[in-house]
Amino acid sequence: MDAPTTPGKRGPKPNPNTRDNLLRAGTRAVHRRGFAATGVKDIVEAADVPKGSFYNHFPSKEAFGAEIADHYFEASLNQIRATLTDPAVNPVHRLRNHFTHLATGFTKSGYARGCLLGNLSLEVADHSDLIRSRLSAHFSTWAGLIENCIRQAQTDGDITTTVPAHVLAGFVLNSWEGALLRMRAEQSNAPLSDFLTVTFDVVLT
Repeated sequence: MDAPTTPGKRGPKPNPNTRDNLLRAGTRAVHRRGFAATGVKDIVEAADVPKGSFYNHFPSKEAFGAEIADHYFEASLNQIRATLTDPAVNPVHRLRNHFTHLATGFTKSGYARGCLLGNLSLEVADHSDLIRSRLSAHFSTWAGLIENCIRQAQTDGDITTTVPAHVLAGFVLNSWEGALLRMRAEQSNAPLSDFLTVTFDVVLT
């Protein structure tokens, strides 16, 4: 008769929430401190997980940076899409509601942090093709939703300029990101207020 076998020792089961915790905590940390200033140690401490857990889920900090760009944008995408595609609201009003909502949020937060996509573009895009490609894709998605609103408003006659919708959408989004930079530099909502005034009283008319 064979000797009874002893069950092998099993280590603790990996926590299925660890990856999500790292993304959430890391996104907050990078948004607050910047990508270069936030180390892996800072991220795992914020997520309250062992340092080795980071590399179980992300092969490098660069790969993690690409993932937090996705996480940040995807966390807002449903709301952006719902606002900009609402058939019960006039397209120009959808756009105004969208940017007014964002401006109100940044004002309430004390003009801090700005848009993480814009922050990463300034800090990392020149040095990482991986992160740059993710940022470009998310800006394109966002601009596409803006473009659809503008095109519909042009069809309805609410926007009379003949500048192509995709050009206007790119200009509006670029202007918004620039306004956020000035907002942070000046610690004031004046750049956001100017953006709303020029966009809706001059550009999209």
